Amino acid sequence: MLDEPRSGRLAAWGNALLAGLVSPDDAAHRMTGADASHRVADLPERPAPPGVTPNAAPVGLTLAIGRLRALGATGLCVALPVAGHPLGLSGPPEFNARALEAGEAVIAVGVALGLVPEVRRAGPQVPDGAVGLGSPNGGAVTDEDVHTEVLWRCLPVREAPPADVPSLGEAERELPDALREATQVLSQLNVAGSGPVAAAALDAYRARAERNREVLAPGYPPRAVRVLELAQRVAALVDIAYGPEHGGAVSASEIAARAAALRPVERTARRAQVAAYNAYVEQRLRQP
Repeated sequence: MLDEPRSGRLAAWGNALLAGLVSPDDAAHRMTGADASHRVADLPERPAPPGVTPNAAPVGLTLAIGRLRALGATGLCVALPVAGHPLGLSGPPEFNARALEAGEAVIAVGVALGLVPEVRRAGPQVPDGAVGLGSPNGGAVTDEDVHTEVLWRCLPVREAPPADVPSLGEAERELPDALREATQVLSQLNVAGSGPVAAAALDAYRARAERNREVLAPGYPPRAVRVLELAQRVAALVDIAYGPEHGGAVSASEIAARAAALRPVERTARRAQVAAYNAYVEQRLRQP
């Protein structure tokens, strides 16, 4: 979870676009990130009758946001589910299953629709969208050779409270304990060199965060930025602790013990990230 989820970028900058706080071009650039392209498929031009699945042609992100607004969307929220923890989901089963497979989704508030990403990577000599090994110059395929295309599938969602999403205040109160637990777990991994490697990984994380100072889009409260930054730091520590180069977990029981110690910390970090991305909608609901 060192990288920003695509659903987070889409929700944050989509909310700013819905509010008229950014230009369509700027929003599209921010939502796409380093990917080659993002498009949205199966988004109806008007509400579909019950039981009818739309089959609309894919459109660009800004057109999709505009169409969602016309359908009644007032904001975008994030879901970051994993097996056993359907964080941010409210059903139905088909949408939940797709979101769980992707590990993320975006829910449109005010209209019963959600978006789930399908990621396709293509490059030289890459069959069927899978990343290959060859390149035209005979060397290995690098990141520059590979293009990532994202197709967001629009599906009906159930209008119900999402699963296990905390308020921004709750998430902020939970994070300090999670940070301490993650730091303790990392310090207990007794492998030579794990300390310097872990420090280097955190330095790389901080450098990336420094390059991208605008953590959230315009319109978000400063508190949400603080929560997201701390949640990402906790998630970075969890990723480092899970890494095979850290910790002397060589037996199945030791690996299971490490996972058991990290699972609640990782869950807290994901809940806090969802709370931060959803703070825009939470803030709007509080306004008279």
